[in-house]
Amino acid sequence: MYHLSRTLYRDVTRHLPGGGSRTTQERVLRACECTIERLVTDPHYFAHPAKHLFGEIRFLFPMAAQAQVWRTVDTYVGTVADELRRRPDLGHDLTGTKPTCQATTRRGQPCQRDPLTGSRYCPSHQHLSETEEPMEEFIERTDLPIAA
Repeated sequence: MYHLSRTLYRDVTRHLPGGGSRTTQERVLRACECTIERLVTDPHYFAHPAKHLFGEIRFLFPMAAQAQVWRTVDTYVGTVADELRRRPDLGHDLTGTKPTCQATTRRGQPCQRDPLTGSRYCPSHQHLSETEEPMEEFIERTDLPIAA
């Protein structure tokens, strides 16, 4: 997972004036690592990761470089997010964790069973995936504007 954030960091810091100070570089690195880590570990509840990261680091760059920094951040983070959407198991491969069912039991405890391939739920809770509505369909149904 850190190889993704380090690659993003290297491409973004090229736009720092004079290479940036050590403090500035560390701040950009921490922001990149935190964003990628949150995106990998909790992709369902991280609405706009590229926008979040850019908001954290934009003031460190001169105005002339901010458009290029945004394109770099949006490209990298968008690619990771798209890949995680296509391959839900990839997040667990990157973090080294074992996937578990996302449902809770009747007692309120997290379900400990393994999810079915390509699903977030185990066989007992598979009915919950049928009630989930993809975000694109929700936006179309509610006619909410999509932020670009």
